[in-house]
Amino acid sequence: MNVSDLLPLAIDIAREAGALAARRRSEGVAIAATKSAIADIVTEADREVESFIRARLQAERPDDGFLGEESGAGADTTGITWVVDPIDGTVNYAYGIPSYAVSIAAVSASADPETWVNEIGVVFNPMSGELFHATRGGGAWLGGTRLQMNSEPGGAGALLATGFGYDPTTHAAALERLARVMPLARDIRRIGAASLDLAFVAAGRLDAYYERGLHPWDHAAGALLVSEAGGRVGGSPGGRPGRDMTIAAGSGFFDRLAAAIMS
Repeated sequence: MNVSDLLPLAIDIAREAGALAARRRSEGVAIAATKSAIADIVTEADREVESFIRARLQAERPDDGFLGEESGAGADTTGITWVVDPIDGTVNYAYGIPSYAVSIAAVSASADPETWVNEIGVVFNPMSGELFHATRGGGAWLGGTRLQMNSEPGGAGALLATGFGYDPTTHAAALERLARVMPLARDIRRIGAASLDLAFVAAGRLDAYYERGLHPWDHAAGALLVSEAGGRVGGSPGGRPGRDMTIAAGSGFFDRLAAAIMS
């Protein structure tokens, strides 16, 4: 199987799932639960959209694995696992801020983010209509335009994005980290959806992005966008994007940013 053949399926499902999410948002948002903290919410739409994506993949690719934010993991017999965030940026979604996305990735070799190989990634914002996609070795794209990210920020410093998480006990350390990063920055953006932050780095709309506390479904698709647009993605544990830290930047800026973040 050529894994790039999976891309049209992922794009179709992302568009359909995005339309469902937008429709449910127009009908009104119902909060289903909280997760790690009271501010970290799950909407009924999160669960419905993930169920829709999982059902579509099961119908087309019944032997593939699945790792989703809302419904957990399922094993594979094909070497392919789909990694899905049905609505990345749920708080934005709940408040009506048009910065949320459906994120769908397919990975191979392992379902473990410390060892997997990112094969395809799709990030779709149904509010803007923008669909970012990438295949390993095939580049990163916004529609029909190939993406090439910024290698080095300009003389005014880097336009950076970050996030602070929902656990208030982590905020003091996050602000200390931000203070170390600010000498490198032109300014800071707080978009609220990791998949869009990574897509914007790939598109050159941001020079870099970092955040602690991301889950695998937060970065699986976006990390491939960055690497295929000529950037670097790393962090911790194991020098890969993970719960301890995710960093995405151009090759000429990555080491300086990482040194400030990890010091």
